[in-house]
Amino acid sequence: MDKTILIIKHIAQEGPGLIGQFFRDDGWELRTIELGNGEKLPDSLHDVSAVIILGGPMNVDEEDIYPFLEEEEKLIRKALIEEIPMLGICLGAQLIAKTCSAAVTKASEKEIGWYHVKLTEEGQKDSLFRGLPKNIPVFQWHEDGFELPANGVLLAQSKKCRNQAFRIENNVYGLQFHIEVTDDMIKTWMKDEAGKVDIEKIMRDTEKVRDDFEQQVKQIFLNFKGLVESALRIKRVMKLFVEDEKNAKKKKLLWWDIKEHTFMSAECT
Repeated sequence: MDKTILIIKHIAQEGPGLIGQFFRDDGWELRTIELGNGEKLPDSLHDVSAVIILGGPMNVDEEDIYPFLEEEEKLIRKALIEEIPMLGICLGAQLIAKTCSAAVTKASEKEIGWYHVKLTEEGQKDSLFRGLPKNIPVFQWHEDGFELPANGVLLAQSKKCRNQAFRIENNVYGLQFHIEVTDDMIKTWMKDEAGKVDIEKIMRDTEKVRDDFEQQVKQIFLNFKGLVESALRIKRVMKLFVEDEKNAKKKKLLWWDIKEHTFMSAECT
């Protein structure tokens, strides 16, 4: 239980990439659900330490085409109620926003390629972005955007698409941008965009920003791991407390534990 992360994957080419590699190398079990292959989401999250929801080409309101989207919302709601740390990337962030009654609509401009996002004042103080500069390079691939949930805190912005990252409560995050991409993932995504975007420029930009990008997203992964471990510690303490309470109620009283005998013993001394 203490080392299990649920990965929700929508299509084959949008996998966990760098974030999956980081947690595997750190000894965590990744339980990946391939929704595009017909795999089902779990009924319970009792043995899950965190949930990571990846991206995909579908829109959040296409439940008639992708019935699993409705099931995802139920799982997101369950994770929110049970206070399980959760990270949504691109489509994942949009699904979290929608579950929290925020609008998800076409962005004013489609973003594909490398851009900078700027951390807000809240973002600069937030645990997920601790140790990062105010402006960070990120990879974008989206045409939709989300409104900020009513109980959400805006953490990052950009010129083309204002809302780039938010937090709900203390450990649920939505990121419009991709922090998981590897060079190979970007090359694969480009295959369907020939003639639509400047592929050569995007690959040149990938070469330029790779080192800074990988260093900064590793810090995000470390920060998210810290949040997950903190939540697990709290759960362990609560579990011990509950078990102690149960054991106290089940404990068989011995004769010296009974009030009358205690009183009599006190009189005899």
